[in-house]
Amino acid sequence: MPILNVEPRTRAQESTNAIERMYITMRHLFNRGFYKPMGVSGESLRESLLTLRPEIYGSIAEEKIELSGLLYVMDRLPEGIEECSYINLTSDEGYQGSHFKAIIPKKRRRNCYRIDKHQMNIEVTRGRSEIYDILTHLTFLMIESHKIMKQVLVGDNGSTTRDWKCLEAVIGKTKLTQQEKEVAVTHVATILGRTFEEVMSVYNDFATSKNPHQFLSTIYHLGNLAKKEILEGEKRLVTFSPVLRERLGHHIHGDKWALRIKQHLVDNNLFHRPLHIISANLHSVMNSLYGPKALEAKLKNNDRMELFATLSNDAAKKDRDAIKKHALANGMSYLKDESGTNIDVQIFDMSQCQYMDVDFCSVSFRESEDNTKPVLIVMDYAFGEQAYETMDELLKPYKDENGKLHLMNMKSINIMGKAGILEGDKGDIMVPDAHVFEGTADNYPFKNKLTKKDLKTDGINVVAGSMVTVLGTSLQNKDLLQFFYSSSWRVIGLEMEGAHYQKAIQAASRVRRSINKKINVRYAYYASDNPLKTGHTLASGGLGLTGVKPVYVITEKILEQIMENSITPEISTEV
Repeated sequence: MPILNVEPRTRAQESTNAIERMYITMRHLFNRGFYKPMGVSGESLRESLLTLRPEIYGSIAEEKIELSGLLYVMDRLPEGIEECSYINLTSDEGYQGSHFKAIIPKKRRRNCYRIDKHQMNIEVTRGRSEIYDILTHLTFLMIESHKIMKQVLVGDNGSTTRDWKCLEAVIGKTKLTQQEKEVAVTHVATILGRTFEEVMSVYNDFATSKNPHQFLSTIYHLGNLAKKEILEGEKRLVTFSPVLRERLGHHIHGDKWALRIKQHLVDNNLFHRPLHIISANLHSVMNSLYGPKALEAKLKNNDRMELFATLSNDAAKKDRDAIKKHALANGMSYLKDESGTNIDVQIFDMSQCQYMDVDFCSVSFRESEDNTKPVLIVMDYAFGEQAYETMDELLKPYKDENGKLHLMNMKSINIMGKAGILEGDKGDIMVPDAHVFEGTADNYPFKNKLTKKDLKTDGINVVAGSMVTVLGTSLQNKDLLQFFYSSSWRVIGLEMEGAHYQKAIQAASRVRRSINKKINVRYAYYASDNPLKTGHTLASGGLGLTGVKPVYVITEKILEQIMENSITPEISTEV
């Protein structure tokens, strides 16, 4: 019998398998209700992450400590989590009314509560993607903490190096002289396997208003908890509350969120007007519609892009407040989230806007009948699978107090976001024609009303093709992304919500038939990073002013097409 030559698995295949194992494991641990990240129960997660070696986590598989990845993770977890042995993931269980003060991470909108010296509670209201995000970051954190201890423990009797003892001596001090700081950094650099210069370059990025030396504190407490695990067997524990396990997947938060929007439309006689959903940030639509009028004196040569660029500066708070005040007086309503989704909403009655003579607002639109002018529902960014929950609930018919169902007069759904690009640089624009869902055989082709030609602008590269909706941006490595880019999938970028939005849109239009099956759909993304390029990952920092122009180019083109279609509708209002 001939012997078959089996080709060795590629790194891309190994990475795919590692991601699949991670998600199966995380679902299993969630159903179980608890696990110990550095124990036997957390072994599969650790091994999968070390096999995967995601770009964001840099040198996770090496002996030296990953500094940029550590900063990325700490910005997304609550302050003080490095000190806690017990981490409890909960649903919205009423802590807002308690004496506990909410801790909100710098780069993630989630409420966290320090219960006592040893326990941190993290509220999960954004679905499974949020759980995956938290567990992945915690796994990275635990791995790094044990790498720290491997450098400082001497022998089996618990003795530590001089570098560790010197670090211990400065912990708790809120004031250090420059000399004391540099001495401490020298010892920490030795522990971390990094140069003095490398540590100093990230030192201030970890600082908080309460503790300018948070970096030293973070390293010490991470290492100290690992020391207890190694010497005393006190394993850190992650638990999932029974209420969270019971509620997850039932759209409790999304239902409340969507009902409030529909009720607002009904109460303000807007429900039967032409409706357009825009998933975007909460400044670009408002600034595009009201900025030129509110800041007319500062608009030079009708250069809106220059005006918008100045609004991103910290010093421009007065101007931003002036635009918001003008918007609220001229057709904009603001719905601060009360459902737990952490998705705020703006609703624009376009019949009340005071339009400037700008390119995307034609004379014929301004002179059209008020009852034909659209109503814009601008929702802040969802997170991963939460996109399906919120969009699915929003597109359902409204049930009045008599139990009668009313279909929404939905005309278009517009998704604008930031994403990783595989064929370009930060600030470029991606126009997808399909979403491929990572780890599954699911793919969602669609007719995008936005094209490369629509968004072509001087100084901005525009690419078109498929995009992959990933299970988590923190789990991607170059090998896997290179496969998506160079294979027949012809993927141009990666993001976390596209397939989930399209799944909800197709369910509403083709299965439930609650909206028109030929509804206009527009997707466009601006590049926040290129994970295939060293130094261009999300851990390398934000976009800054590079992101201003693509954001407003996409925003204004969406608004222009909405206005054009309201004059000469492309689709029937019948469902």
